[in-house]
Amino acid sequence: MSDLRIALYQPDIPGNTGTILRLAACLGLAVDVIEPAGFDLSDRNLKRAGMDYIASVTLTRHINWERFEAWRVPTGRRLVLASTTKAAEPYTRFEFRPDDILLFGRESAGVPDHVHDRAEGRILIPMAEGQRSLNVAMSAAMIAGEAIRQVQLL
Repeated sequence: MSDLRIALYQPDIPGNTGTILRLAACLGLAVDVIEPAGFDLSDRNLKRAGMDYIASVTLTRHINWERFEAWRVPTGRRLVLASTTKAAEPYTRFEFRPDDILLFGRESAGVPDHVHDRAEGRILIPMAEGQRSLNVAMSAAMIAGEAIRQVQLL
């Protein structure tokens, strides 16, 4: 398996975070949560969505964006941001690397400009005309699946 990671920037909805943790456990991916989250990470909804899979995922909590960057930058990992507003490249055309960090923003507000500015890649999921966005857990599953498909072919 690759060394891909999923990062969640200040997630708002415990059920989505739990679903992403379950996804990551099943795919063998680590997850970084960049706080503050919009809920207590011990929330029962998070646990319900993640079920017993949460115990199987490597979860790293970063108390803020600056601490996340202080950890990430020295590792040389590329930050790939999923964005519906400031990306033009479909995720299926993007060339993923085995140690990429796939970053997903807050359900309510995405990520601020200074986070956009730090991303080395910005990708989107093409959607039908007039539709705004997919659920973040669905987006994470689609993008992580494509990234895994690509890096396993290396």
